[in-house]
Amino acid sequence: MPFSKLQKNDAYFSRYQVKYKRRRQGKTDYYARKRLITQAKNKYAAPKYRLVVRFTNRDIITQIITSEVTGDKVFVAAYSHELKRYGINHGLTNWAAAYATGLLLARRALKKLELDGDFAGVEEADGEYQLTEAVEVDGEERRPFKVFLDVGLQRTSTGARVFGAMKGASDGGLYVPHSENRFPGYDMESKELDAETLRRYIFGGHVAEYMETLADDDEERYKSQFQGYIDEDVEADGLEELYQDAHKQIREDPFKKDEDEGEKKSKDHWKAESQKYRQKKLSKSEKEERVKAKIAELTAQ
Repeated sequence: MPFSKLQKNDAYFSRYQVKYKRRRQGKTDYYARKRLITQAKNKYAAPKYRLVVRFTNRDIITQIITSEVTGDKVFVAAYSHELKRYGINHGLTNWAAAYATGLLLARRALKKLELDGDFAGVEEADGEYQLTEAVEVDGEERRPFKVFLDVGLQRTSTGARVFGAMKGASDGGLYVPHSENRFPGYDMESKELDAETLRRYIFGGHVAEYMETLADDDEERYKSQFQGYIDEDVEADGLEELYQDAHKQIREDPFKKDEDEGEKKSKDHWKAESQKYRQKKLSKSEKEERVKAKIAELTAQ
């Protein structure tokens, strides 16, 4: 049989859709991505920025990204594990942490652009729906830094944490086009937003309420779920003050670093860190010894 070279022509790409492999794998929503990265043709070489929000089991990732021919470029990023520098040590994936991470990202971006003095945003969060507007500087109108929310494959139901990060970025001084109908406290029937409910979520009021309920109903479960809070003497009625203080610190210094970050860590340090979460493979004799030790322990009990 003669050799036939595979021609990657229009027919091939229309059938196999190689470009959309990530869509088949459930990694990218190309319908949304096309609209988020396509810039108007009369805005030559003007970058279009996206506010990318992603959640893992332990962290919240927020980034401002622009798309170029060579690939996506990250302009600035903020992570919820960085909130430990500002006094938030627990609940790093909840709604209040998402808001604080969005606020941190916004203040970093504006500081980097030297716009932090012109666009303060909402300095004391009140839960009201508000968009950042243009300001007048030296007699000239200055428009705010505009970003579009990129939720990826996240569900966009009412009250979703992704909107917490968006609200934080908006209150931080960025212009994120959005409406109020996906925030906690929005009533579908009356078409109105209850600002007090939204404010409660921003300052962890829903977490405080759950802590109090659990402490009254099931003390053992309360201790297992909120052991970190108990160890640091953080009580339900102190959560709002904790988040308020964190927001204040974020505004004062969005690029704050840990005290031990000054020293450059060696390869041995990072190797030891990775070994913490890696299970060591046991030999057959070691497994047998482990079984014997467990049997001896149970017998002694």
